[in-house]
Amino acid sequence: MESATKTYSIAVIPGDGIGPEVTDGALTVLAAAQRTFGFSLDFTDYDAGAQHYLRTGNLWSADLAQQLRTHDAILFGAMGDPAVEPGILERGFILAMRQAFEQAVNLRPVKLYPGVETPIAGLTPERCDLVIVRENTEGAYVGQGSTIHANTPNAVAIQESVNTRQGITRVVEYAFKLAASRRKKLTLCHKKNILIEAGKLWQEVVDQVGSRYPQVQLDYVHVDAMCFHLPVSPERFDVVVTDNLFGDIITDLGAVIQGGLGVAASANLNLDGSAPSMFEAIHGSAPDIAGKGWANPVGAILSAAMLLAHLGEEQAALAIEAAAVGVLQKLPALAGPDMLMSTEQIADAVAELVTTNLGQIEGQSVMENLAAVR
Repeated sequence: MESATKTYSIAVIPGDGIGPEVTDGALTVLAAAQRTFGFSLDFTDYDAGAQHYLRTGNLWSADLAQQLRTHDAILFGAMGDPAVEPGILERGFILAMRQAFEQAVNLRPVKLYPGVETPIAGLTPERCDLVIVRENTEGAYVGQGSTIHANTPNAVAIQESVNTRQGITRVVEYAFKLAASRRKKLTLCHKKNILIEAGKLWQEVVDQVGSRYPQVQLDYVHVDAMCFHLPVSPERFDVVVTDNLFGDIITDLGAVIQGGLGVAASANLNLDGSAPSMFEAIHGSAPDIAGKGWANPVGAILSAAMLLAHLGEEQAALAIEAAAVGVLQKLPALAGPDMLMSTEQIADAVAELVTTNLGQIEGQSVMENLAAVR
C-alpha cells in the first residue's frame, strides 16, 4: 500500500522590487523538487510590502499574523521602496513578524562554494565554511527609543538595547547544538570590553550552556576583530553566535566573502514550533534593477532549500544546493547583466539540474545541520 504524500503549507510574501522575481525563481525550483522527491507544497500568496502599505496604510496586523500561523513555513522575497520612509517597513513588518512569531535565531551560512568567485585573494572553499547564529528579537532592534527636544540644538536621542537571559539562552543553546553537529567549535562575538553589562550576560550564558557541551571548543572575539579575521582567516570559525546588531553587520561582510549578496541565504527560526519560521535571501529589494532580469535568484533558491531542510526534506534541500552551485559555477559574473543569464533563466537551469542530477556538494552542508537540529 502506497503511503500518503507529505504536504506542507507554505506562505509566500514576494514583497517589493526584485523580491517577486527571485521568489518566482525559488518557487520554480521548489516545484521541481516536489515532483522529484515525492512531497507536496501548497503555496498561499500574501500581499504585503511597500505598495500594499501605500495603498492601504496597513503593515503587520493581528489578522495577518493569524493567517500566517496556519502555515508550516514562510518564504519571503524582499521589502522596501524609496516611496516609503526608511524604517517603516523594516520595523513595522519585518521586525514585528520576527518578534510576534518568536523567530529567535537568524541563521546565515557563510560558505564559499567551489568555482564561485570571491573578492578575497587566495581564499579557497576549504577555508570558508561557517555559520553565523544571530540573536533575532532583542538587542538594539527591539525598536524602543525616544528623542527629547527634537528639531532643536538640544535634541537628545535615546535608543535602547535589551538583552535578556532567556533570549540569549535560547539562541546560545541552538548554537551549541549546531556546533555539536558540525566541527565542534563555537565562537562568541561581542564587545564585552566596552558593552560590559550586556557582554557579561552573554559570556555567562555561553559558559553555563557550554558546560553541557564539553565536546565543543569555545572561543571569543571582539566584533571589531571579527571584521578583520572573517575575510582574512575565515577558517578560524565554525559556528559564531552573536547579538542582533553585531550579527546584522558581520553577516553582510560574510556574504561579500562568499561571492555577494545575491548568493547569500538565511533562515529566521522559531525554535519551539509555536509559529512558522521564515526564509529569505539577505539582499534588499534593489528597486533600481527591478524588472530587468538582473537579480541573481540563488540566494532565494538556497533560502528555499533551507526551508525544506527545516521541514525535514533533507535530500531535496541538498539536491537544490548542489544544483544551484552547478549553475553558479557556469556564470561569468554573480550579479547584473554580466551574468549573461536572466533571473528566470538561472532558476530554470537550477530546476532542471534538480530533476536530472540528484547530487550534493562535497563536505559539510548547512542543510544537513538544519535537519539534524530541527
